[in-house]
Amino acid sequence: MDAEKVGARIRECRKRAGITQEKLGEAVGLSTNHISAIERGVNMPRVDKLVEMMNVMKCTADEIFIDVLDAGYKRKASILEDKLNNLPGEERRKILNVVEVMIDSAKK
Repeated sequence: MDAEKVGARIRECRKRAGITQEKLGEAVGLSTNHISAIERGVNMPRVDKLVEMMNVMKCTADEIFIDVLDAGYKRKASILEDKLNNLPGEERRKILNVVEVMIDSAKK
């Protein structure tokens, strides 16, 4: 498993939740240094601590493991779809055209 990718997603979820490393550590019983090491990919949290962290940050396992699970692309596609839906129509069409060309190119 790629600890750096998982750590980066944990950091992303923590920041999106507006929680400092110190507050997250206090909430789950880990030091700020340990939270920092997890976010840098130096350490991986135990499963029980990871679940506690996700509950505090109000994020899902899909969000944490999106880059390391083979099926993670489905969640990523869903996130991208949400982002596309928030764009003006012309910008959406441009992006979809680029994606379509890339997919066609990948098939060759």
